[in-house]
Amino acid sequence: MDARAFLGLIALMPGVAIAATGSTTPIDLTAAPAGILAIIVFVIAYSCVIGEEAIHLPKSKPVLIAAGLIWLIIAWTYQGSGQEHLVEEAVRHNFLEFSELMLFLLVAMTYINAMEERRLFEWLREKLIASGLSLKALFWLTGLLSFFISPIADNLTTALLMCAVVMAVGGNEPRFIGPACVNIVVAANAGGAFSPFGDITTLMVWQKGVVEFHEFFTLFIPSAVNFLVPALLMSFALPDAQPQTGGQSVELKRGAWRIVWLFLATIATAVCFHSVLHLPPVIGMMLGLGYLNMFGYYLVQTLPQSLDKKRRIYEQRGDIEAIQRLGSVVPFNVFSRVARAEWDTLLFFYGVVLCVGGLGFMGYLSHVSELLYIDFGPTFANIAVGLLSAIVDNIPVMFAVLAMMPEMSHGQWLLVTLTAGVGGSLLSVGSAAGVALMGQARGKYTFFVHLKWTWAIALGYAASILVHLWLNADLFEITVDTAHLISNR
Repeated sequence: MDARAFLGLIALMPGVAIAATGSTTPIDLTAAPAGILAIIVFVIAYSCVIGEEAIHLPKSKPVLIAAGLIWLIIAWTYQGSGQEHLVEEAVRHNFLEFSELMLFLLVAMTYINAMEERRLFEWLREKLIASGLSLKALFWLTGLLSFFISPIADNLTTALLMCAVVMAVGGNEPRFIGPACVNIVVAANAGGAFSPFGDITTLMVWQKGVVEFHEFFTLFIPSAVNFLVPALLMSFALPDAQPQTGGQSVELKRGAWRIVWLFLATIATAVCFHSVLHLPPVIGMMLGLGYLNMFGYYLVQTLPQSLDKKRRIYEQRGDIEAIQRLGSVVPFNVFSRVARAEWDTLLFFYGVVLCVGGLGFMGYLSHVSELLYIDFGPTFANIAVGLLSAIVDNIPVMFAVLAMMPEMSHGQWLLVTLTAGVGGSLLSVGSAAGVALMGQARGKYTFFVHLKWTWAIALGYAASILVHLWLNADLFEITVDTAHLISNR
């Protein structure tokens, strides 16, 4: 069958009104063979994503293929309809959304990698190991640090750092390592829920303009409840013992703390660009990347003087080993930090945005939105989004909600932000932090170790929702501004 004959066959199928030449409304393909084929492609690709650990296929690869195929199906279906421009406009819109978020995340990842290269996280880990605290105290300290660091760094980096501490001090004590890793995952996800920088889903909500920067902190108490309830319940099962501590000392590389301050300045710049100048936050983040580039230039230019100064100090001490280490010092390179970004995550995000955007263009998201948010109601729908994110990655789930843009009050938008952020804690495979820790603490933190405490995490999940509904009850009415925002989107 040649291409023209195939196109003619598609045109005769129910639900595909190809004859609507000149219309500005996309064709509803949900009942057409093209739409069904696109769903099959997406399901196959996402099945590969879910089985990533078993088949060892990076999650970005199947969704990249699926994204291209879905838009190929759409473009092919629209050939000769007179509405080809709608396809181009839609794919450009989705690509622009991805580009803004990708560059934003790329800058944040570059800063985190720069801090890691300056040994900041290694220094913090050694300080915690040498603290001499009991296992119970370290359980609470690593949880609290995960909760408060993840809003600034991402929850994955935070979880990996704290897990390294737990593994170093826990030794072969599974009664401590298992609950401590569960606690870290829950705390990191909960901490990321009340900050635009804590998770990709919160970043999407902020960049979409649905929730302003300062409004995320309304979720602080519900997020804290989500972390504290299971942490308190798990703490009763911990052994009352004192860990073995090491005496290794870590020396920070030059400029480590200044990079932290530059990162905070970059965040402030992005917030000001968005809130004051009404520009996309990514423009402020890219300006912040310029801060790091200039500081990197300064570190390279002043490296010889710094090495000479340190060499004189080490010679006075007679520290031969330290003098030898100076010979292996590598100049700071910003672009090597960019290269170390999580490209699999970024490309996975591209695939998800284009896949979900394509399915939405076909008409599927409007049907799902009507079923969930009109037939069942927004509260039920938003709670279900969190439960779904424990099985399916929260990125496509949240992007689908934002693409549907259902008519909801401000309180409901904050609720779905909360549930999408913390729902993944219910299972170890429900968040990037949980998956990463299963690899880092292999055999000691497993799917079933996490599942043992799912009941406690579920209590925290329910409690955080109830606290949000109670504390922020005044936000659960649709205002004129909210309705105007939804209609514009």
